[in-house]
Amino acid sequence: DTVDARSLPADQAGMAKALDENTVFGRVTPQQKRDMVGALQSHGHTVAMTGDGVNDVLALKDADIGVSMGSGSEATRAVAQIVLLNNSFSTLPSVVAEGRRVIGNITRVASLFLVKTVYSVLLAVLVVCFQIEYPFLPRHLTLLSTLTIGVPAFFLALAPNKERARPHFVRRVMRYAIPGGVVAGTATFVTYMIARHYYTGSGALDAETSSATLTLFLVSMWVLAIIARPYTWWRVCLVAAMGAAFLLVLVVPWLQEFFALKLVGASMPWTAVGIAAVAAVALEFLWRWVDRRFPCD
Repeated sequence: DTVDARSLPADQAGMAKALDENTVFGRVTPQQKRDMVGALQSHGHTVAMTGDGVNDVLALKDADIGVSMGSGSEATRAVAQIVLLNNSFSTLPSVVAEGRRVIGNITRVASLFLVKTVYSVLLAVLVVCFQIEYPFLPRHLTLLSTLTIGVPAFFLALAPNKERARPHFVRRVMRYAIPGGVVAGTATFVTYMIARHYYTGSGALDAETSSATLTLFLVSMWVLAIIARPYTWWRVCLVAAMGAAFLLVLVVPWLQEFFALKLVGASMPWTAVGIAAVAAVALEFLWRWVDRRFPCD
């Protein structure tokens, strides 16, 4: 049934209750439209308002999302966030889908980049505190950044994404980036310190940095595998292709020389793999615990 707006309560609480109990209202004045928007917002609702006339301007301006028709008045088009140039509501689902794709993909990509920022800062601090050489050459960082961030971020940023947009963007990104970066940086530094005591003589520095690079790559790949969830066939192929590319660098002699990767012996490389495996388990535990302990929905 249609409710006559003239019978609606004047106070916000009463109007909010009437709006929850009814769906269709008639003879609504411009001020009442604005009051309805405020009443719904007072109950925690995200309010969208559509209109094409001057009478809708006040409500369009106060609404969380204002949608105006392209054929509407100049005033409504000026205050609306979205203008439907084809005057068709059928356009809105594609608009919502595009917004969800952008927000969801930016969240994934931002997490990847900030994990690198966190472990880079942590490694720099640890190197200064222990008064030792930095564990990577620029070519190592180029390889790591390309395979674990650059190429995956390109595909993840442009991929379709229908996940519902959630609030608290910065908090959601940081709660994953900080534990991921700390675990990756710690595991890499532990491997590097063990390698420094394991290797001696000429060529030791190359072997030490190569072991640290192996650990950091494997941990970063696990971060990528977590961020790429839920899996689809192309996301699985993306993660697998990055792993295959690193393996190719390890087995092709001239690529080994170009990227200064020299895995000496069997004990230390397998130790690096084992440390990376422990770090991966720690990442799974930490990120699941963070989801339960600090929900952002």
